[in-house]
Amino acid sequence: MAQVSDTWGPESHARKLNTLEPQPPTSSSYERAGLLEEEAGFSLLNPSLWGLFFPRSYSTPGLCQAVAMLPPASYLLSLLLMIGMGGAVPSPRTLPQGCYVAEEAGEETFRCSQAGLSAVPVGIPNDTRKLYLDANRLASVPAGAFQHLPVLEELDLSHNALAHLSRAAFQGLAGTLRHLDLSANQLASVPVEAFMGLQIQVNLSANPWHCDCALQEVLRRVRLAPGSGTGIVCGAGARPDLVGQEFLPLAGGEELCGRGRGGAQRSTDVALLVTMGGWLVLVVAYLIHYMWQNRDEARRSLKRVPVMPVRSEDSSTLSTVV
Repeated sequence: MAQVSDTWGPESHARKLNTLEPQPPTSSSYERAGLLEEEAGFSLLNPSLWGLFFPRSYSTPGLCQAVAMLPPASYLLSLLLMIGMGGAVPSPRTLPQGCYVAEEAGEETFRCSQAGLSAVPVGIPNDTRKLYLDANRLASVPAGAFQHLPVLEELDLSHNALAHLSRAAFQGLAGTLRHLDLSANQLASVPVEAFMGLQIQVNLSANPWHCDCALQEVLRRVRLAPGSGTGIVCGAGARPDLVGQEFLPLAGGEELCGRGRGGAQRSTDVALLVTMGGWLVLVVAYLIHYMWQNRDEARRSLKRVPVMPVRSEDSSTLSTVV
């Protein structure tokens, strides 16, 4: 009997009530709450939320108390909806360190100047009209890097380490992009295809250009920013006679596309002209030879014609009659 009273006595009942009371969150509870926080977008570790979903105001003893301690169905439904719909709870936009969104002159602007970036950042708002990525460590612009920016008008990539541009670097910007700054980089040559369809004003100064056919073709397709033409200077990789010279005067006075792009057509035209000239010379030479040959034949024919002697009697008779 003593054992029975010890099992079902008041002290045992009190111990059971204590075990049914809500316990403080343990470390594992905090870990689970952290996972829920990442998915739902709010902190489950907030004491007010613990009090909201797990109230301690129920005091029904025994099994009824355990059931009463469960959160109400409405609270559980709200929690599940917030977790499942993640986006229903607003969360702040995550931006790369050193970048910020601003409104300048009524236009959405995204600035990442001097942010230490080595690649084009992600998370740029789609409604960005001006994008500043200057003074970073960008070494290349991959294909389609800005195609998710349908209203981008101005792009600043100056003062980076750009040495390569993809042929589709500015894909998707043909109808919107108006200003492009590529100055103060390491560009020696750029593909002409990168500027196909673009109606832009571009700054190409302060780059070690090779001063080749590609650059000459690019300058035929774009407009240079005012005052930037004098900064397009041939670098160490150009022909020895061009190093250190401004490219614009050279491009205007010398055709650098004798080979390669456009060079095949020009070579064909030159070959055709040379061929036609050769045939013309042959025709003229034949005519001259034919004329000289006919002249000699005419002279030989005249020499072969006999000369008839004129009798004096006939001449005297003729003079008497007259």
